[in-house]
Amino acid sequence: MAVVKAHLVVTRPAFTLDIELDVAPGEVVALLGPNGAGKTTALRALAGLIPLTRGEIVLDGQAIHTRPAEQRPIGMVFQDYLLFPHLSALDNVAFGPRCRGVSKTEARRTAAALLEQVGLAGHASSRPRRLSGGQAQRVAVARALAVRPALLLLDEPLAALDAHTRLEVRSQLRRHLAGFEGATVLVTHDPLDAMVLADRLVVVENGSVVQQGVPAEVARRPRTDYVARLVGLNLYRGVADGHRVTVGDLLLSAADTMEGPVFVAFPPAAVALYRTRPDGSPRNVWQARIDGVERHGDNMRVHLTGPVTAFADITPAAVAELDLTPGQEIWASVKATETHAYPA
Repeated sequence: MAVVKAHLVVTRPAFTLDIELDVAPGEVVALLGPNGAGKTTALRALAGLIPLTRGEIVLDGQAIHTRPAEQRPIGMVFQDYLLFPHLSALDNVAFGPRCRGVSKTEARRTAAALLEQVGLAGHASSRPRRLSGGQAQRVAVARALAVRPALLLLDEPLAALDAHTRLEVRSQLRRHLAGFEGATVLVTHDPLDAMVLADRLVVVENGSVVQQGVPAEVARRPRTDYVARLVGLNLYRGVADGHRVTVGDLLLSAADTMEGPVFVAFPPAAVALYRTRPDGSPRNVWQARIDGVERHGDNMRVHLTGPVTAFADITPAAVAELDLTPGQEIWASVKATETHAYPA
């Protein structure tokens, strides 16, 4: 059974969020999407920080959407953590239980156990200004867990960290979430955070759910341009007839046998570029124009226009050898074995 069953509708003058969300016990669901998609609006609606226009939030079988935020069995970690600067780490964590009527002694005992659990027992007396970003994040997680929530909400919990700290804290956070028996909803725009931390992804664009599933399935079969860019694939809609897929004016051969409307995808690294039309093994070939070239990790990413818009990842040596410049005509090819089709 789901811990959370929610239909969230929030209407604003220029934007409407309308999504359904189910989260099972012990499950971590990541809301993933571009800026302005409605992710944080959904999280704040769950927390009771903004009202629903319509819909409902059912938590452990009880409707809670009419309750004020402080009466919902929810813990929340904000993007900037929002630790109380005048309180020690211990008293920050003890704050929630104290607000719910727990004695000071019992609240501090709970807080001390949670700080030990997140590896900060030695920093119990430290105030937030004495903590590193990673330590502050762990205190914020401990504070959210101190109220024994049925639902844990995380709003971009790693966004405030530098790249080195983020790697370590992401791994620690995954371990903490694995030990949490309630439901967790995580908001992020970082695909790596989502892939590492979440059991299931819910992709939100323009206030609606456009795709959901386990991370591997979403990465393997994106259904929107945003998701395709996120996971690093060229994506097109077409019509399949066996191994052949028509995409606009281009006919592609795919590894999969399909019929009817499909998506077809291939990675930029599978795209090879040539000065003249290539011969050889069965492949998809088309003439394109170079729209731009930029560094992408250790390689160079070439932006192509033509019958389809595509990205090609090639080595700097290949860029020099081909003498690539914006506006230049080039031949692009992708092997059929690298081209995958799936139902649209």
